Amino acid sequence: MSTAKPLQGRMALVTGASRGIGYQTALQLAGLGAHVIATARTSGGLEELDDAIRAAGGEAATLVPLDITDFDALDRLGATIFERWAKLDILVANAGRLGPLSPMGHVVPKEFDRVIAINVTANFRLIRSLDPLLKRSDAGRAVFVTSGAARNIKPFWGPYAVAKAALDAMALTYAAECEGTPLNVNLFSPGATRTAMRAQAMPGEDPMTLPSAEEIATHLVALCLPTETRNGGTYAAQSGGWI
Repeated sequence: MSTAKPLQGRMALVTGASRGIGYQTALQLAGLGAHVIATARTSGGLEELDDAIRAAGGEAATLVPLDITDFDALDRLGATIFERWAKLDILVANAGRLGPLSPMGHVVPKEFDRVIAINVTANFRLIRSLDPLLKRSDAGRAVFVTSGAARNIKPFWGPYAVAKAALDAMALTYAAECEGTPLNVNLFSPGATRTAMRAQAMPGEDPMTLPSAEEIATHLVALCLPTETRNGGTYAAQSGGWI
């Protein structure tokens, strides 16, 4: 009986990989055989991820500490991946920022710009840098982490809702452009999850009533497999289906 893992020999880039859903996604992708390129601002969190991957018997990750808004660094990342591996099979664009929960008229412009830069512009720059690499794969998969806030509009969530709505439009446009190619592009909506961002947004909530990042990541990882052939969809983890 073959013991080959479903992602053996495949390259996966995960942004925001030092904690939460990104961390768990990177760990699970490595467990399925992928070589993980993990990015985040915090070196310590990335090193903990690498230790966890090794402890689980996976291949050591490639750790790339960077600020996702260092757009020149994202350009260099694409070039480096091409020089070293010549392709990329999986992109999990997970890094995000909640930003201020405030009336729109009270939002500080600098903070609004930061939310857009992290949630939207950085992902555009990732597409621009990595698209040629993803299209070299025989089963490229790009998954962008969105939020119900993009569709379920509520007061005081303006910057985040605007950013995620823009991300949705960009990712689905990219998916339409990839129709008929081996590269599939989808959105992933985790829903309420036991993460630091959720605690920031809902400080009075009991986190133990929420699914863990590990549970939610299992759904995301399934979208990265060569056997998942849908393109241009949005998967909602907590309802367990496409929306």
